Amino acid sequence: MPTLLTAALTALLTTTSLASAQTLYFSAIPDEDETRLVSRFSKVAEYLEGELGVDVEFLPVKSYAASVTAFRNDQIQLAWFGGLTGVQARLSTPGSRAIAQGKEDPIFVSYFIANTETGLEPSDSFPVEAAGMSFTFGAKTSTSGRLMPEYHIRQETGEAPEAFFSRVGFSGDHSQTLRLVASGAWQLGALNFAVYDKAVAEGAPEVETARVIWQTPPYPDYNWTIRGDVDARFGEGFADRVQAALIGMDDPELLAAFPREAFIPAQNADFDPIEATATELGLIE
Repeated sequence: MPTLLTAALTALLTTTSLASAQTLYFSAIPDEDETRLVSRFSKVAEYLEGELGVDVEFLPVKSYAASVTAFRNDQIQLAWFGGLTGVQARLSTPGSRAIAQGKEDPIFVSYFIANTETGLEPSDSFPVEAAGMSFTFGAKTSTSGRLMPEYHIRQETGEAPEAFFSRVGFSGDHSQTLRLVASGAWQLGALNFAVYDKAVAEGAPEVETARVIWQTPPYPDYNWTIRGDVDARFGEGFADRVQAALIGMDDPELLAAFPREAFIPAQNADFDPIEATATELGLIE
């Protein structure tokens, strides 16, 4: 007859065996092209494997909506979401929680950029002179590329974007917004400030013809969100270990992939303002 100690050891070994046999899959909203995303996050997967002692694999997705669907369907257990996609994922998957965010994310901003041919100049005030011009958002469920820019367009003009601008579109991601505005395909656009600043730092030619003319007030944005059932799958306390690994990430090369200075703790309530704004605009029920 097994002793209590033997039973406890057997249970511990079984849990360890199950965890080692599992793979933690994670993804990220496709805010840039897929090639760059795979390059960015493959190294993050290697880091997490070393910290967590389980296999970790990055799975690219084709759209913001696909990242939420993959999380809901348990194809991924961890994701680097934007503010809105994080809210959507947590609402669709009870028990899931935000565990980390970039140091910059509680005070994130969107840039409004304009092709230099428009003659629009940088200003601290919303560019009301852009009325009647063409404008592109990023992805339809992007926090920094659609949700918050649309909110401020409505707040500042009292009109829907389709009424204020002559033409409104969706580029799909921040890098594409920059390219399209720089080429003149769209006169204005809104995008993630970090993507634009990175383009400036890298000397990208697009910044020569697409300049920042206004930035939004700050809002909470990107976050790491994890499913609530990972402890049952990988062992008690696993979600907390993932959180600790992310907050402990201090390799400048890894952080530059986001790009973030560091990661700090996050909780679901941090993104209540995003949920409220999305509800007001009818993007979530």
